[in-house]
Amino acid sequence: MAFDVAAVRGLFPALGDGWVHLDAPAGMQVPEQVATAVSTAMRAPVSGPGGVFPASQRAEAIVEAARRAIADLVGANPAGVVLGPSSAVLLQRLADALGDGWMIGDDVIVSRLDHPANVAPWQRAAQRSGSSVRWAEVDIETCELPTWQYQDLITPRTKVVALTAASGAVGTRPDVRPAAAAAAEHGALVVVDASAAAPFMPVDITSMGADVVAVNATSWGGPPVGALAFRNPAMLDQLPSVALEAGARGAERFELGPHAYAQLAGLVASVDYLAGLDDAALGPRRERLLTSMGSVKSYQAGLLAHLTSGLRRMGHVMVIGDAMRRVPSMAFTINGVKAEDAVEHLADRGVCAFADPGTHGVFAVLGVGEVGGAVRVGLAHYTNAHEVEELLRAVAELA
Repeated sequence: MAFDVAAVRGLFPALGDGWVHLDAPAGMQVPEQVATAVSTAMRAPVSGPGGVFPASQRAEAIVEAARRAIADLVGANPAGVVLGPSSAVLLQRLADALGDGWMIGDDVIVSRLDHPANVAPWQRAAQRSGSSVRWAEVDIETCELPTWQYQDLITPRTKVVALTAASGAVGTRPDVRPAAAAAAEHGALVVVDASAAAPFMPVDITSMGADVVAVNATSWGGPPVGALAFRNPAMLDQLPSVALEAGARGAERFELGPHAYAQLAGLVASVDYLAGLDDAALGPRRERLLTSMGSVKSYQAGLLAHLTSGLRRMGHVMVIGDAMRRVPSMAFTINGVKAEDAVEHLADRGVCAFADPGTHGVFAVLGVGEVGGAVRVGLAHYTNAHEVEELLRAVAELA
């Protein structure tokens, strides 16, 4: 492993504010090369696509580069990459398009572990068509998402199975493959939200068995851009088009209005940043991404283990969940202290964290709202052991 956290920290001007940024679940800070790519693209002449002059050709080149970057990130074909303002917006477009063909008696399966971005669109689509929504439940002790339940949930009338590759709330990283295999037996579409997983581990759309993978660049320090990657690009021509151009084909059928070209230039730079996190990474960008994300995964595992064991040694703290496979996001409660008061205390000590009232999503299922909510933190590529110790010291003061 050649992951050098000190060198990585040097890439982030925002870390000069002196705060301990454990707020990664809301999006990592932006590396200098991403900010530079955006500002450079905004200064350069860029026009709409379709022209023979340089400014138009530059716009087309930026879009194609962005498609290739996402394809390298998730192991997909660039022709199947749809770009947009966020994964939430794109998932809503996908749900709207698919839901137009559903009928009463059809169903869609979502999970309690998922972010609302991969739940609410499917609920709305089901409601409009008269279809039903079925839920995959979590184990309330470990926050695991048992995959055996998909064998019972999926039927010949199931149209979509939507699940997450990792939870940004409790860190659980379910094994998508058994659920995808069960869906394939009945011809259901598998839509995986990999937004919380992509910053911390290698992602491969084929090995997961997913038909569509969604990512959000802000989760790894990129600009506010989202993408959907379709394993079979031909599927895009079979869906209703949302494009303003009547003759749009392929991925363009799912893209509404002009692109934010400067943001897409930043997206490319952000994927290049991920590919360079391990100095020993060599070869094409996809290979460098696999090497770098493998190193990130190993580094974060050690840091997360230190944080988890430190919190569990404190008698006044309860760590939520104990999944075997995780990304470095976690939540915990503090006896006798409301989450909102706890995060104010942490902020007074220079630590960035979030309070969740526990009234929605997986926390509502776990009853977290009844104990004053949960404190949410997440590690980033630039988090070091000293910052973990700062959090542990601040939480210990709340005993």
